Amino acid sequence: MTGARHCRSGAGVPLCGRGRRLAALVAFALFVSFSSLAETPAPVAPPIIEPAARVLPVLAEHGMVVAQEGTAARIGVDILRRGGNAVDAAAAVGFALAVTLPRAGNLGGGGFMLVHLSKTKQTVAIDYREAAPNDTARDVFLDASGAAVPAKSRDTGLSVGVPGTVAGLTLAWWRFGSGKFSLAELVAPAVRLAREGIVVEDDLADSLAETHRLARWPSSAKIFLHPDGAPLARGERLTQPDLADTIEAIGRDGESAFYEGAAAAKIVASVRAAGGHMTLGDLKSYRAIEREPVSGTYRGHDIVSMPPPSSGGVHVIELLNILEGFPLADLGANSAATFHILAEAMKLAYADRAQYLGDPDQVSVPVRGLISKAYAARQRQGISLDRATPPAEIVPLDPAPYESDQTTHFSIVDADGNAVANTYTLNFSYGLGLVAEGTGVLLNNELDDFAAKPGAPNAFGLLGGAANAPAPRKRPLSSMAPTMMFRDGELELVTGSPGGSRIITIVMQIIADIVDFKMNIAEATGAPRMHDQGAPDQLEVERGVSPDTIRLLEALGHTVAERGAWGSAQSILRGEGGVLMGAADTRQRGTLAVGY
Repeated sequence: MTGARHCRSGAGVPLCGRGRRLAALVAFALFVSFSSLAETPAPVAPPIIEPAARVLPVLAEHGMVVAQEGTAARIGVDILRRGGNAVDAAAAVGFALAVTLPRAGNLGGGGFMLVHLSKTKQTVAIDYREAAPNDTARDVFLDASGAAVPAKSRDTGLSVGVPGTVAGLTLAWWRFGSGKFSLAELVAPAVRLAREGIVVEDDLADSLAETHRLARWPSSAKIFLHPDGAPLARGERLTQPDLADTIEAIGRDGESAFYEGAAAAKIVASVRAAGGHMTLGDLKSYRAIEREPVSGTYRGHDIVSMPPPSSGGVHVIELLNILEGFPLADLGANSAATFHILAEAMKLAYADRAQYLGDPDQVSVPVRGLISKAYAARQRQGISLDRATPPAEIVPLDPAPYESDQTTHFSIVDADGNAVANTYTLNFSYGLGLVAEGTGVLLNNELDDFAAKPGAPNAFGLLGGAANAPAPRKRPLSSMAPTMMFRDGELELVTGSPGGSRIITIVMQIIADIVDFKMNIAEATGAPRMHDQGAPDQLEVERGVSPDTIRLLEALGHTVAERGAWGSAQSILRGEGGVLMGAADTRQRGTLAVGY
């Protein structure tokens, strides 16, 4: 039986001349704002329609799905229209994205899901993160001299974690679905799309233009490329008959059709042929896990997010706790003063991530300390208002005394107020790029998220330590942060995003834009983003941030790097009377917010 597989677990920068004057102006603005902090009224949620808004959300009365690919979003809404709940729709969307958004939607990866049940006011976290095979040594990604070898953890079978997506989606359906749909009915649209084919357009056409990861493997090339090695072009049809057979079998026989039998044998054979160590036993023993979410508050709003082995929820809450002591609303959205404070807080949180976070089933993670208000108050004391702190000066504090990118996200709310926030991934775009022969399943390269050795960065530049070292059956640390926000016990926001190490800061900025700057959800989604994880020492900003703002930040000592757009947040804000306001991120083609 499908449900039988689940389990439960509980830096000095000298300034001179004009730079000093600019820094002084920023510091003065901060001082003036702080002096009136006590009189600053608490922010309120934005109205449904704002006459002055430049961008407006999609509205719906009953239910809504917001996803990175439109066909899958429409499939989810169809399930809602036919009486299914948010979890039924999530299962249908999750399997459909494996067909329509193959670079991120998946069966061969893993992720995290939040499920909110309106009737009981309960929110549950489902951890279906990939796990290391049992034969995984601490030095698996090192050479004979002890140096980290990135290719091992990114481009070989050693990088493949035991997939968790099938276990996670089926567990959610079995535990929290409405009971009105069989699993076969929920996966049927995905089966049809895989068998009949989909037109290559939007994000699929964009991503297939970069096919080097797929071209390495004959089993992948024959699906996504022409015989001459050229990718399928915009307007051509992508068919995936093997994937259709695999999904159909899961609908008929449950998750055992993936973790045991013919499909499992083919996955293991492909991983081992690519140099990996996965066994049939690794697949058969995999379990999705129900966990208690992490929770905190921000200016009267309750924040609920993913616990470890995702670092996302812990550090979204930690960041918001630090920011709560600053008058961001007075400083203004996208101002140099606001960006400076955000960057300083981010550096502190990412230093803690590297020091403390890992798989909670194998290492002790001081979650309660990291998300406590008292710990944030100590961290705030180290933030200078007129100087950027160099990463070398940032030393993680001890939280113990306070104990008491290529990913995709979708958000769903149904007519009864049940909600799902789901983020899942293959790690790189198309993961390892390897389709397990005969299954249609693209495999992840997720084990690059381990710390190959202390201080060795992963592909997203994130540092890690012993808490996130490779080990048998261990789940690597993640930045995924499916998140919900509540006010007075009622669901207010469902959000999340891809973006690698930037996921945490994307989610945090969406919350701050709504709460502090009273943006509607479409404005918050489209607002310019910034990110600073300490290493490398640079404050990244999206193109479009004012040159004056950048000059002020540089005067404070920040090394500012302009980047192209990042992330793809998919969010739903629930307003008065239950009106749903959705925003699909326009940073990629083909995203869709759709409701009824």
